[in-house]
Amino acid sequence: MMHKKKIAIIDDHPAVRDGLATRISLEKDLEVCGEAEDVADGLELIIRTQPHLAIVDISLKTGNGLDLIEKAKTENEFVRFLVWSMYEEDLYADRALRAGARGYINKQAATDNIIDAIRAVLDDKIYLSTEMSSVLLHRIVMGQSGLQSRPEEALSNRELQVYEQIGLGKTTLQIADAMNLSPSTIETYRARIKQKLDCHSMSELIRQASQWVLERT
Repeated sequence: MMHKKKIAIIDDHPAVRDGLATRISLEKDLEVCGEAEDVADGLELIIRTQPHLAIVDISLKTGNGLDLIEKAKTENEFVRFLVWSMYEEDLYADRALRAGARGYINKQAATDNIIDAIRAVLDDKIYLSTEMSSVLLHRIVMGQSGLQSRPEEALSNRELQVYEQIGLGKTTLQIADAMNLSPSTIETYRARIKQKLDCHSMSELIRQASQWVLERT
């Protein structure tokens, strides 16, 4: 009898979870052992089902996927994590690996690529796109560690998400709605980001964030 590898899916979009679960179900040696949409339920799912691998989005209904990975690693050091997200790989892949993930794949990648990523991580390999692997190798050769030379590295995972949304021209209310947080919480994040990046005004923060987003597109 074949022992299937258990896969947990933690994503805040039901349609995405359903589509991913359907694709995984086509593999004879893989099975979905459960789904969750936020940090608390995701952590409970991992503790309860003990999956071989958990696929985690960065932006969850409540909380951040990278924070979930760090917490889950303290509960079960053997579970492997694959980050599957809409966010740009060159910004978050390094953070994901430092949080404890074994791979990062963008949601815009071809459907079959997620299966390749799952199998690579299950085989204790690191999965990144060819482009990102080259970027990280270049940083190692040049004596750089990840993104530490960039000002935004001073930001927490949540702050970085808010910073990106500011750069995209989103208002406080729009950011709050997108991240399932209160406007006052977003304002607190904006103030922290302004201080950490040594911006003297909110308009300077907006200009800097906009330029940062522009340079990445």
